[in-house]
Amino acid sequence: MLDLATVTADINHWVENFVEVPHPALGGWAPCPYARQARLNQEYDLRLGASPGYDLVGMSQNKLGDKKVVIFVYDPATITAQELEGYTNYYNRLWLTGQDLIALADHPADVEQVNGVTMNQGQYALLLVQSLSELNERAQLLGSKGFYSDWSDDYARSVFAHRKDPRPT
Repeated sequence: MLDLATVTADINHWVENFVEVPHPALGGWAPCPYARQARLNQEYDLRLGASPGYDLVGMSQNKLGDKKVVIFVYDPATITAQELEGYTNYYNRLWLTGQDLIALADHPADVEQVNGVTMNQGQYALLLVQSLSELNERAQLLGSKGFYSDWSDDYARSVFAHRKDPRPT
């Protein structure tokens, strides 16, 4: 059973020591250039997930509140990467995108790499829910600066499913 204090410490450690740190294999970019500001401003909320369907329907009804990102955390032994991705695609299509929200899945069994850098949190199954329009706007700005230039087409297509692809055409 997951413990919120432990999960919070683990996720915060990952954000501070990986997600917001520039990496040479990523062109000197941090995996998420907005993570530091979100952490310092306490703009993300960590929640132990009940079940992806329940959690995502609840998000479509209750929105983000005063947070930029809500992260639902699951024990990866209780849900496969394929199940998590299936829930994510289904609820994005049926509920979330119509409410200007999007969920992004992260599962340790579905390793995501850019230039040999593993982007996953690696310990927990996660659903990250945020504003679709704000994510598209920020991604467009990063795309214009070359942030996605090292991403493979397959990886980019999977990340930009249900979103506007910000890479220059």
